[in-house]
Amino acid sequence: MPELSKIRGYRFLEMIPGALVWATLLGAIILSVIRPLWAIYVILIFDFYWLVKVTYWIVYLFHSFRVYKRESKLHWLPKVKELHGWERIRHLVVLPTYKEPLDVLVTTFESLIASEYQLTHMMVVIGVEEGDKEHGSSVAEEIIRRYGHHFMHITYAVHPRGIPGELAGKGTNSCWAVTHIREIYIDKERIPYENIIVSTFDVDTCVDRQYFAYLTYKFLTSPKPHRTSYQPIAFFNNNLWKSNAITRIVSASTTFWLLTELSRPERLFTFSSHSMSFKTLVEVGLWQKDIVTEDSRIFLQCFIHFNGDYTVTPLFVSVSMDTVQSDTLWGSIRALYRQQQRWAWGVEHFPYMVWYFSKNKMIPRLKKLYYFFNLTEGMYSWATAPVLILILGRLPFYFARQGERETVLAQNAPFVLERLMQVAMAGLLCTAILSMILLPKKPKDVSKWQYVPLVFQWILFPLTTIIFGSIPAIDAQTRLMLGKYLGFNVTPKIRKEEQELPLHTTKEVPI
Repeated sequence: MPELSKIRGYRFLEMIPGALVWATLLGAIILSVIRPLWAIYVILIFDFYWLVKVTYWIVYLFHSFRVYKRESKLHWLPKVKELHGWERIRHLVVLPTYKEPLDVLVTTFESLIASEYQLTHMMVVIGVEEGDKEHGSSVAEEIIRRYGHHFMHITYAVHPRGIPGELAGKGTNSCWAVTHIREIYIDKERIPYENIIVSTFDVDTCVDRQYFAYLTYKFLTSPKPHRTSYQPIAFFNNNLWKSNAITRIVSASTTFWLLTELSRPERLFTFSSHSMSFKTLVEVGLWQKDIVTEDSRIFLQCFIHFNGDYTVTPLFVSVSMDTVQSDTLWGSIRALYRQQQRWAWGVEHFPYMVWYFSKNKMIPRLKKLYYFFNLTEGMYSWATAPVLILILGRLPFYFARQGERETVLAQNAPFVLERLMQVAMAGLLCTAILSMILLPKKPKDVSKWQYVPLVFQWILFPLTTIIFGSIPAIDAQTRLMLGKYLGFNVTPKIRKEEQELPLHTTKEVPI
């Protein structure tokens, strides 16, 4: 339980999101029974709102895609070398790990050493958990033996378990790892914190060849490099050709969501693998240690600490991670659900924002309202929209009385809903086409016929939005409402066989 949750007022705030979701779902059912005509009005308005929202979503999605294609054609290291002071920049890569096999880290490090950037300007720390000390330490030592000579410095740290006030997870592991390398190397070498960019990655993250050059360019050209985080595009391509249709759809949906957000940086939070100023990270006290969603909470920590003068800079360059994969299909589905549930646990930011926004009078009111609305509406829609549109949307027609069914609205409503769904399907078709464009290179052992299910898998999209969208979101918000706090669960990473790195990279050029 987070320390703040022990305060009565804060605990009340935690109950609000779940209460709103259940009030909406139960209210839709009750209204469909007792006032079906009213319910039809509400459903039509809601569906039209979502049609407009999906239209905007598609526009932003393809805008981000165009920018990504344009930026990926450029060579960023020569541009970096034209900037004053680029030689002083150092990169710190943080890789928290727990029971991951060696080959997962091997692919990560192969992508690092393939970077079009000076590795002698790069420090790496691997975070190992005490509960996995024997295996984790042996893997880390083997990685250091194979790749250590490439980097400015590389080490690993074993995070003790059972530290009071900590929730075991990626955030606490990362905090321990950063503190370790800070003490044994950064401070001893007297490297200025303002010259370090820290990138905290999921351990399966494979970076694009130009990631660090592009990141350095954005850092050096930013008007306030220490007042912004840097968010890349997350592809889930590492094992895409070996994963099942359901996990591919959900993973692609996450990528498309992030692409749309990158076109709207004024509402962007950090997510999963991202980068930021080391000076800023230390100033705000590193990642919060008693929560699950530290990757997005760090943005709010900075936003509040700097009185609203903090943003997220979109990076139109990719990092690639694993889709969820277990030994069996059922195991993969269970793991995927838990992953989505953990991401939906980002609703824990709602009480945090209300609590600290109300206390900080320096943050402009409009900024508070904007971020608060975006988070609240996003979490609320995540839980309710698929259920209302796909399941409860037709419920009032079954309960409408004969007189109500004969009204013009009731007679035409099914046709209006059908047209709205056709437009939505057109958007889905665009998404399916884009997913094919973004496919990684096909491994030699995969048949060309595999492209067929990659197209038709999107037929499952309405089902996945319910099972791996609404339900885990409702689950997470209900747990928070009831005080059944979620712990951190690690997504399994299993490689069935060795495969090429499936990165979207540009050709290597002489430097």
